[in-house]
Amino acid sequence: MEKTSKQLENKSLAIFNANDEFPRSGDQNFTFKQNPDLFYLSGIDQEQTILLLFPDCPNPLHREVLFLRQTNDYIKVWEGYKYTKEQAKSASGISSIYWLEDFDNILHSIVHYADNIYLNTNENDRYAHTVPHRDLRFIDHMRSKYPLHQYKRAAPIMRGLRAIKSEVEIALTRKACAITRDAFIRVLKFTKPGIKEYEIEAEIIHEFIRQGGTGHAYTPIIASGHNANILHYNDNNQICNAGDVILFDFGAEYANYNADMSRSIPVSGRFTSRQKEVYNAVLHVMKEATKLLVDGTVWNTYHEAVGEIMTEQLINLKLISTTDVKNQNVAYPAYKKYFMHGTSHHLGIDVHDFAGRYTPFADGNILTVEPGIYIPEEGLGIRLENNILITANGNIDLMADIPLEAAEIEDIMNS
Repeated sequence: MEKTSKQLENKSLAIFNANDEFPRSGDQNFTFKQNPDLFYLSGIDQEQTILLLFPDCPNPLHREVLFLRQTNDYIKVWEGYKYTKEQAKSASGISSIYWLEDFDNILHSIVHYADNIYLNTNENDRYAHTVPHRDLRFIDHMRSKYPLHQYKRAAPIMRGLRAIKSEVEIALTRKACAITRDAFIRVLKFTKPGIKEYEIEAEIIHEFIRQGGTGHAYTPIIASGHNANILHYNDNNQICNAGDVILFDFGAEYANYNADMSRSIPVSGRFTSRQKEVYNAVLHVMKEATKLLVDGTVWNTYHEAVGEIMTEQLINLKLISTTDVKNQNVAYPAYKKYFMHGTSHHLGIDVHDFAGRYTPFADGNILTVEPGIYIPEEGLGIRLENNILITANGNIDLMADIPLEAAEIEDIMNS
């Protein structure tokens, strides 16, 4: 929070709102997911929360203020635990805690001593506004009520801060990775011909919840056989047949931090020679790409380099030819026919975490490395993915203890 306050212009206040609670049916909401910026700054994972920062506020009590939904006997019975002021103070480190009903009065008493108001929106470049959510409504409300202030975007500040992970964030990510590891080993011992994809999914969520995870970091992919060629397949309802390979993409969420892992395993416990050939090609690209993830690496240069490594492997697999490469469209290289997605993304509170696409990778970044080869004509898709922490002294694989080599996977499946 101190780092954020230091980046605000003089005489500025910033306001961060909790996410909306979205209705699921007549009397139910979807599971609440906190606004990641608010959680990053306060550690408070509760609906209807507001954080106000005003480092230059003439009233020192209102330089950092957290507003909470006030609980009552009805809420205690029907919804259970909500923060008390003392609990919120301990969890957030913020001294000034008020109930939500005080927000308008306190804001109005100090807002005219600020020249600039920083407001938050989701500026993740994978996101598009399609729902009039809390942040957008609040922008309209503030502009209507205080039209002569200068309004600024909080997102550029958060984009820089959230990409560099603290020791606590790294520790929480490590824990999410450890839970994911145990779920994968459980799956290796469970999988056999004839089981359903959703049975495997059930084993995964069992292990996540058993270890105190809050669930899936994202909708899991359990894609057997031809299903592996659908990049975002998540029906997870087909039979896993002997001779097929299952592509997994799943990760645990722990304390709002996420793991993101991909593995590919043989249903029968042994890869065919062709399956292993493709598997080892993807593994080679993964290892070489990981070497490139260092402090100072530029995003586009990195992905171009990985594309060249993948091109070599696809030629070796006889999926593309040197002639294909020679005649390729630079905007859509030949390797894209079999490897059509990116190699890496930032990881954190959001699985595809908020960071600058044009900012060089830096000490403290956590990124995925996830190459894949997808061959619809062979009913085969292989993707491998680990989570990598960049440090000033090189990178650290946070999933180094999760089985990855083909022989190790076969050994566990047949133990």
